[in-house]
Amino acid sequence: MKLGRISFKKSGTFRKYFMSIFASVLIVLVVLGLSLLLFIAQYWKETNVTVLKENVTTLSDTASEYFELDNSGQYINNPTVMLAYSLSLVSSSIDSDIYICDLRGNVFLCKDIISSIRLEDANPYCEIHSQINIPERIINQAIKGNFQTSEYIPGLYEETSLIVGEPITVNGKVIAVVIGAQPSLGNMHPFVTSILKMFLLSALFAFLVAFFAVYVVTYSITKPLRQMSLVTKEYATGDFSRRIEIKGNNELTELGNALNSMAQSLSALEYSRRSFVANVSHELKTPMTSIGGFIDGILDGTIPPEDEAKYLKIVSNEVKRLARLVTSMLNLSKIEAGELSLNLKKTDISALIFNTLLSFEQLINQKSIEITGLDTMDNIYVNIDKDLINQVIYNLVDNAVKFTEDGGYIDVHAKQGADYTNIVIRNSGAGVPSEEIGRIFERFYKVDKSRGLDTKSTGLGLYIVKSIVEMHGGTIEARSRLGEYTEFEFTLPNV
Repeated sequence: MKLGRISFKKSGTFRKYFMSIFASVLIVLVVLGLSLLLFIAQYWKETNVTVLKENVTTLSDTASEYFELDNSGQYINNPTVMLAYSLSLVSSSIDSDIYICDLRGNVFLCKDIISSIRLEDANPYCEIHSQINIPERIINQAIKGNFQTSEYIPGLYEETSLIVGEPITVNGKVIAVVIGAQPSLGNMHPFVTSILKMFLLSALFAFLVAFFAVYVVTYSITKPLRQMSLVTKEYATGDFSRRIEIKGNNELTELGNALNSMAQSLSALEYSRRSFVANVSHELKTPMTSIGGFIDGILDGTIPPEDEAKYLKIVSNEVKRLARLVTSMLNLSKIEAGELSLNLKKTDISALIFNTLLSFEQLINQKSIEITGLDTMDNIYVNIDKDLINQVIYNLVDNAVKFTEDGGYIDVHAKQGADYTNIVIRNSGAGVPSEEIGRIFERFYKVDKSRGLDTKSTGLGLYIVKSIVEMHGGTIEARSRLGEYTEFEFTLPNV
């Protein structure tokens, strides 16, 4: 998928992410628009009520002055004309209707009465508003002052109205009431419509920006996922050569690094598996070929009767070699499957070393090998599986005896520290090249020079040694110097 060419069919993950994020953006815009409308309506109402109350209060105070009487009982001013002009002017300026009602709720002054008023009229009449009667309960509330409500009054408007009221007081007595009215929705529509148009234009622009931003963000998020999907499909076919390249420092980067690490491990495991199969096939094929050839030679008379014992002995050795290989493979299988459990007991590891060397006494004497270190070794008790550690010591001593030259030496040391016990077995000899010393614990690995010296080796002994030591929570390492010595040191925890 290329940026700029939108194709929802190419990636279900992209489509889901895009639609989810984009739907969230749309929901946010809708909620924002509705919230804005509610806030605008509330603001409009509060503002208009405030303006209406201020003007009604002002007119109430003005009317109180106009309705004052002189000493002869006549109005000081002409309240009808003056108030009619004031009502007309204020009502027009705030786009509302302001009335002066008597205490029974009848309208006797309004903004429209100014068009028909005559100075000589004592009781001017407005055909539009004179028929309106404000409910008594509203008049009673307005007499108390600072009154406001929102309700429908027949004849006033065809919808709910905002209504405020203030009393007209003359000489401490309420003589009339000023009522201000305004449609709740009628006057608000133009204002809200204008705001809504501006919001829709802004929302459209934000919508387009959000569309592009969501597309880019979704593409950047799903691109590594698509790459991972393609690479893991290749892993499933056995091709572990591909690696995932992800920049950044987030969870996707960690996932990509984990998949790369997994691929590397699987690649090494696959190589090990193939190498294992090849080595097992080689190790089984060689003795079986020898066994088959010698037996066929005896059966068809190629080998004379007087040499049969000689070749049967060779066949016996090859059979024993196969048996050792099968046993080693079974032990290896149990160790790697976790089926081999440890039977830990306090054991004198010095005694195990001594008894193992004693079992090689004949070979040691034949090669005139000098054994050193036993005379300075104390009794050391360690919590171990006796049989498994005995196999470790046996394999290491067997290895040392095989590769020690005639007249050479084998040096054995064991030392117990606070937490670990160290056992070192060193033998003189040709040694192991530095480039190969790190691989001698691999399965079926044999040092090239050793193949001619040890044709009976299966190549699994040191790998099993390493596995057993690590099962005990210990470590093992090998050191060597060409032409001088080879040394194995392993440690075991004391508890």
